[in-house]
Amino acid sequence: MLEVKENVSLKKYNTFGVDVMARYFVEINSEADLAELFADKTWHDVPRLVLGGGSNILFTRDFDGLAIKINIKGIETRVEDDRILVISKAGEVWNDLVQYCVKKDIAGLENLSLIPGSVGASPIQNIGAYGVELKDVFFSCRAFEIATGLIRQFSNHDCHFGYRDSVFKNALKGKFIITEVTYSLSNQQNLKLEYGAIRQELENRKITEPSVKDISDVVSHIRVSKLPDPSTIGNAGSFFKNPIIKVDKFRQLQSAFPDIVHFSVNNEEEKIAAGWMIEKLGWKGKQIGNAGTWKNQALVLVNYGNATGSAIYDVSSKIISDVRSHFGIELEREVNVI
Repeated sequence: MLEVKENVSLKKYNTFGVDVMARYFVEINSEADLAELFADKTWHDVPRLVLGGGSNILFTRDFDGLAIKINIKGIETRVEDDRILVISKAGEVWNDLVQYCVKKDIAGLENLSLIPGSVGASPIQNIGAYGVELKDVFFSCRAFEIATGLIRQFSNHDCHFGYRDSVFKNALKGKFIITEVTYSLSNQQNLKLEYGAIRQELENRKITEPSVKDISDVVSHIRVSKLPDPSTIGNAGSFFKNPIIKVDKFRQLQSAFPDIVHFSVNNEEEKIAAGWMIEKLGWKGKQIGNAGTWKNQALVLVNYGNATGSAIYDVSSKIISDVRSHFGIELEREVNVI
């Protein structure tokens, strides 16, 4: 029998460590639990919030609704022709899945090592890092439809992936709960080494023919050197998306700022490093009260003590305003604000 609790603190369920309350709270350990929960029509009419690792959320107030913590666990593999399908339940910790694959020498997820969060959140956000996005390795997912109680399968095409975006953040927002994700991976090591930081660290380690484990270790090292550990200092990783702008606009900026950090998207667009702009404006390591930016990476907002979500949000608003006035670019928050 499912237990729906009342007035539960969400402090340990969000990596910013913001102490807010949920009016109702329930833990889900199976698809059957979801069916049982939503068989009661009461929960169709209250605001809902699905929690995975809580690593992509900023609470600015108490949540007057039902918080649903997804704890469905399990990982298995299936070999199909020239690919390996890795099937993971939504409640698995993302980096646990990555390390599961690394230990089995299965390639594809190693560049996404140490990204915080859960498996179930990965397709919603189309997570990405160091030249790899989830859409590159995503095969399908199972999702529970709240309105009908049915399970639906979504293909890569069905998900309409965009930059840190998917159909689950748009047309289907709040209508489905992902319960399982399948990734199309390989034991052929077609490693992605385009990012300079990866190449540099491999060179530092004198590794000329890297393995899947080598790439995972290098990416993990880079992330640890730049990002704070959420267990010791509250944060949600990268707070802003890297903006994508037209080439003409980029050329104007480049003439004014020759050292601008950028990545080519296509013939018409360039991606600008948001962290570079924020650091350029003197925000790196800046602290306002108990909120601020991380000393090693300006793109990361942190809770230095007992900051409220509103205080962290206010810092992000100041940064957005500063970047807009100096660069003419509107930064977009990657973190979901409640």
